[in-house]
Amino acid sequence: MNFSEVFKQSNQLCKVSPDGKYLATCVQYRLVIRDVNTLQILNLYTCLDQISHMEWSSDSLFILCAMYKRALVQVWSLEQPDWHCKIDEGSIGLVSSRWSPDGRHILNTTEFHLRITVWSLCTKAVSYIKYPKACQKGLDFSRDGCYMALAERRDCKDYVSIFVCDDWHLLRHFETETQDLSGLEWSPNGCVLAVWESCLEYKMSLYSLDGRLLSTYSAYEWSLGIKSVSWSPSSQFLAIGSFDEKVRILNHITWKKIAQFEHPAIIDNTKATVYKEIEKRPAVSSDEMSLHDITVASSLFSTQSKYDISPLPVQIPVVKPDPDRANPKIGVSALAFSSDSRYIATKNDNMATAVWVWDMQKLRLEAVLEQTSTIRCFQWDPRRPRLALCTGNSKLYLWSPGGCVSVQVPAEGGFQVHSLNWHCSGDSLILIGKDQLCLCYMDADQNNE
Repeated sequence: MNFSEVFKQSNQLCKVSPDGKYLATCVQYRLVIRDVNTLQILNLYTCLDQISHMEWSSDSLFILCAMYKRALVQVWSLEQPDWHCKIDEGSIGLVSSRWSPDGRHILNTTEFHLRITVWSLCTKAVSYIKYPKACQKGLDFSRDGCYMALAERRDCKDYVSIFVCDDWHLLRHFETETQDLSGLEWSPNGCVLAVWESCLEYKMSLYSLDGRLLSTYSAYEWSLGIKSVSWSPSSQFLAIGSFDEKVRILNHITWKKIAQFEHPAIIDNTKATVYKEIEKRPAVSSDEMSLHDITVASSLFSTQSKYDISPLPVQIPVVKPDPDRANPKIGVSALAFSSDSRYIATKNDNMATAVWVWDMQKLRLEAVLEQTSTIRCFQWDPRRPRLALCTGNSKLYLWSPGGCVSVQVPAEGGFQVHSLNWHCSGDSLILIGKDQLCLCYMDADQNNE
């Protein structure tokens, strides 16, 4: 592995272009475009205020910067650096801005979700969509970019409208069987729309493109239901994480449960491997003591870590949630399928230091990674069954079917990894800290694992 030098960034706004050629980073009110391979600055843009949100167009030719406090969006062109566009929503405010799949329309959601404004960069035409619902995930585009599903709230009832993205005409509009719709998401093949209730009720509804209700699923009736949802890339499985600390897998033929993954405090499954992170401070000899005194900040507090395979049974640390506090730390908050749909990684909030990896072919637990600190972020390699994760320290962790590895990030100044993103090729990782970032380049033999 090789690591780049450290660069500044703000608000963790760092994104690789969809074509994988450019890296965009925001530093306060400046937008910096670099070549991914050389990290040389190609373009530098200055916005009118501090950037709240940044997003590439699908063809990597444009990039938008939203400034929510000023209700402004500025759009920049990579091909024509002198060209730019400014969208001012004025007194109606702005809470969200995003590209349409064609990369030529921008969808702005106003304050209080009064409406969504669709701006065309080509014709300068403006369209309005009323009644968008303020919820966890109320808008989603199909993977092929043809359709947009939008959650709406009218007359105290939930609806879904499906629009054709070419000309934004309404294709279907139907009432959903929900009391308080919390989110919706297309299957990767665009054939099924999953719609789920708020966390107060466990209910998943599945609709076809023409608005027909295909099936509903409810695991239990007591309060606190669905917490996370994820489709497999093959569209064959729908994983539902819930507050009862379990993941249920629905199949795409009958929409019935085919597996249930639990997160027990004691692991005694003989077929699963538990990797435990072990930390130790490097030993310092008496001859090195003077040098150690000089560099106390970098050596005394630095730790080395490795993974040990723990003999079973293993006790996983459990934090008892405070029932009197809002949003209790309990239940499955994160789900992620590997790119080949072979594995799914999960995180149970009251076992915050563990990541669980399940085998979808054998429908059983494959591995558990027990860290010394809370898991901040994990993400699958987009090309290979390889999982990267971070815990807010100066290390990067990787799991593959061959085993686990802990890697020290050799950046100066105590760089800590708060989140990470894979490059679309899977050959490198963007490691993001509080106000810095660096790139990690995988070796060729690691990519062939």
